[in-house]
Amino acid sequence: MSHSTRSVLLFLAKVLAVYVIWYVVYDLWLLPDGRLDAWLSQHVAGVSGTLLTGLGHDASALGRSVTMPGISGVRIADGCNGLATIGLFVGFVVAYPGRFWRRLALIPLGILVIYATNVGRVVAMVLTQKYWPAAFDPLHGFGLTTIFYVVVFGLWVVWANYGGTPSASSPSAPAPA
Repeated sequence: MSHSTRSVLLFLAKVLAVYVIWYVVYDLWLLPDGRLDAWLSQHVAGVSGTLLTGLGHDASALGRSVTMPGISGVRIADGCNGLATIGLFVGFVVAYPGRFWRRLALIPLGILVIYATNVGRVVAMVLTQKYWPAAFDPLHGFGLTTIFYVVVFGLWVVWANYGGTPSASSPSAPAPA
């Protein structure tokens, strides 16, 4: 088996292991407990409501919901608060080779980017519900959800390129013959 095949298989094995660990921790412990999901959902709702108010809209957040006059609002459910996406991102960073200190720096930065993306997603859904209600379901079901995967993929590309694995052109690598 070639070195590159072994590297790919090792990466896939690590991703699978992290996924299984995440599944056990999240689905069997954190989700039933509910406190982390509730806290994150309420925090995303609060920041989204504050951002909408700061942008000049008459918005309010109560618990997990963000609303404006004339609409039912958006309720942030457990699966929509970004926690699972954060777990996916952390799994990619942990599974892919890189320097420890860069990994330690990128994980919190990535979590912040994912969190901000989710706040933007909630704001967009509230505004869509208010000003373009016919587009709400398609945007919620596909369009805005896809953004999460694009962001995670982008963060993974950043990690793969700048995570600290030595490249063939780095000074510490042997020169080609």
